[in-house]
Amino acid sequence: MPQRPIEVPPERLFPTDEWRIVETEFTDRYSHRAEAAFSLSNGYVGIRGTFDEGRPAITPGTYVNGFHETWPIVHTEDAYGLARSGQTIVNVPDATILRLYVDDEPLYVPTARLRRYSRVLDMRDGTLVRELEWSTAAGRHVTVRSCRLVSFEHRHVAAVRFEVIVHDSPAPVVISSEIVNRQDASFGADGDPPAVADPRRAARFQGRVLEPVVAATDGSRLSLGYRARRSRMTLGVAADLVVESEAPHEIRSAAEPDRGEVVVSVDARPGVPIRVTKFIAYQTSRAVPPRELLERCDRTLDRVARDGFDALLTAQRAHLGRYWDRADVRVDVGASAARTQQAVRWNLFQVGQATWRAEGSGIPAKGLTASSYGGHYFWDTEIYLLPFLAYTRPRIARNLLRFRHSMLPRARERARDLGQRGAMFPWRTINGQEASAFFQAGTAQYHINADIAYAIRRYVNARDDPGFLAEVGAEILVETARLWEDLGFYADDGDFHIHGVTGPDEYTTVVDDNAYTNLMARLNLSYAAEAVRWLEAERPEVHAALVADLGLGPGEIAAWERAAAAMHVPFDERRGIHPQDARFLDREVWDLDATPPEHFPLLLHYHPLSIYRHQVIKQADVVLAMYLVGDEFSAEQKRANFDYYDRLTTGDSSLSAAVQSIVAAEIGEEPAALGYFRRALLMDLADVAGNASDGVHIAAAAGVWQALVFGFGGVRDHDGHLTISPRLPVPWRLLEFSLRFRDRQLRVRLTHDAERYELETGPPLELAVRGERVLLEPGRALVREGPPAPSPTDPSTARS
Repeated sequence: MPQRPIEVPPERLFPTDEWRIVETEFTDRYSHRAEAAFSLSNGYVGIRGTFDEGRPAITPGTYVNGFHETWPIVHTEDAYGLARSGQTIVNVPDATILRLYVDDEPLYVPTARLRRYSRVLDMRDGTLVRELEWSTAAGRHVTVRSCRLVSFEHRHVAAVRFEVIVHDSPAPVVISSEIVNRQDASFGADGDPPAVADPRRAARFQGRVLEPVVAATDGSRLSLGYRARRSRMTLGVAADLVVESEAPHEIRSAAEPDRGEVVVSVDARPGVPIRVTKFIAYQTSRAVPPRELLERCDRTLDRVARDGFDALLTAQRAHLGRYWDRADVRVDVGASAARTQQAVRWNLFQVGQATWRAEGSGIPAKGLTASSYGGHYFWDTEIYLLPFLAYTRPRIARNLLRFRHSMLPRARERARDLGQRGAMFPWRTINGQEASAFFQAGTAQYHINADIAYAIRRYVNARDDPGFLAEVGAEILVETARLWEDLGFYADDGDFHIHGVTGPDEYTTVVDDNAYTNLMARLNLSYAAEAVRWLEAERPEVHAALVADLGLGPGEIAAWERAAAAMHVPFDERRGIHPQDARFLDREVWDLDATPPEHFPLLLHYHPLSIYRHQVIKQADVVLAMYLVGDEFSAEQKRANFDYYDRLTTGDSSLSAAVQSIVAAEIGEEPAALGYFRRALLMDLADVAGNASDGVHIAAAAGVWQALVFGFGGVRDHDGHLTISPRLPVPWRLLEFSLRFRDRQLRVRLTHDAERYELETGPPLELAVRGERVLLEPGRALVREGPPAPSPTDPSTARS
């Protein structure tokens, strides 16, 4: 439906600050979403933004990427080939807890007599800092300051610096440092069950998850080791406490299977600081015993405790300085410039956190900010995160694609389960097995194969890294192309058809000739053939090994090319649009205007069959295809398709708004582009969808970058040819961004009076700016002054 203006109540907005998210008072205004908004992560360890005392907490959580428990999927009515094993990320023991007692009175923020309070997420320091002044019942005045970080430098490390100053008079002070297994405190409940069943939330475990193996103390160090009951994955968590104070103090410790504690008792003197620094290490494995993992934790803690908290903080700032140099997008949108800039940076910070040290794993849909969606990896990585990473942090993009390759053996098994050749990647997974029990909107989304192929192509082109094809990329392309050629068939019309699949729109399932799927499958088939032919010409030894290892037949490549050339793409001549699938236009149109606002998202209020038999769209489908393979559509087709599908799209998926913004900008629908951009921008920070407490929508956050760079910035990269046709909105004053393209650093600065394109590093770069080919020389900027000419669809990226 046409995008309605987003009305954000003032109480949902944090104070304006371009580089920080600030909470200036503790109220229920923020509490339901602050745990996600203030989350810290490095892509391996993630900690929700809970208080140091561990309470109050709505959904406290600490997560290690990939550490999961499995459980049998029970199908009331079974069928062959359905997914059998569910996987859910585990809420690992929380090692951040530091409880404070002054005169035996605990600090408990909601009831404390606070004179001053603030909590700050600093996006340049990568820290969460809390400062407060508290008056005890006995009248003592206490200052408390804490600084928490999850290290970008050290993959397994988190740390908290906690400082207390008692004023007025001496007092006994106790600081209790704890590790607590929250997951099994109530057999895995992550909070009260939702009033309405919500498939977006994680499955709730029915019994103990973590089997205790080790519980030990050594002075100020705590160590707990576990084994997951069903997955048999192992976990070690250890914490060391360093105490700094001139006041007399003593330390005692104790550990039991689900809880460890180091207690620091201090005879506090007025004005004399008490500082404790807590260093934390997590290690996980699929096979290594917990005791060995704890030995690794010990070595890590020895090193970081020796170097100190300041070294962690210095490294954190240095990493973020380099990150922002490449990833930052500067905007000036007029009256709300600072607030918009704050929201842009918060989204980019969340993407950075989710991907930083994700070596050897994927990116969960919520990052490590919650257990929602079970901690699963979806197509979000390839379609929403990879473009951002390919042009800002290509090394990480490469690692994520290598991780997909590690799933190839199980993808081959899954294809056999489905009666197909080649490989079928799981729709949602942690360990490579399909974890979607609802096959209509899960396994049927075969397009994930083509999404992965698309991501390989984009990465190879953006980084100019054909060697990746030789390493692992070609193997994926061959196996995914095999599946498409086997899945489809030639009908009497001579076209190649693909039936019984679900496209990106999960409100229309198991259809024939989904336009998005067919277009992306065509790309997959063509690119696989191109990659194999390139290897044959340029890397004959790799080609020979590929042929031998995969049994690649002499006629297969020609068969892929033939299927690609004959691929059926639905088109309605009368309407001038691409039907979403073969029968989509035959269905009744859902009356969105008559649907009560409280009935969105539809999936929580209507039976799937009621939704499936209507023309109603959860998220961009054909519109997404027009963005990803825009050179397959004419300018007229893009406008007609957008106009038709925009009124049918609910936006019930967080993945939709950014894509709709990009295409709206391209076709000149500026109000719609701005409206959808604002929705994507504020999705979590202002709780637009009402589920911010369930974690950050990482793909939507990455979509914000795409909307800015590919939408308003007008960047396209088809077949490795970079084109830029900016569409700076009329109310905006500035858009400035960077691109890492083929080992070159490109800076772009757009205003209504001038455009500046500068090649900062690397050899000369040829690109098209507003349809004109230009050559950028390193160290020299191309400046175009005066109001730019209108930007129709770039002729280099759209067929007429």
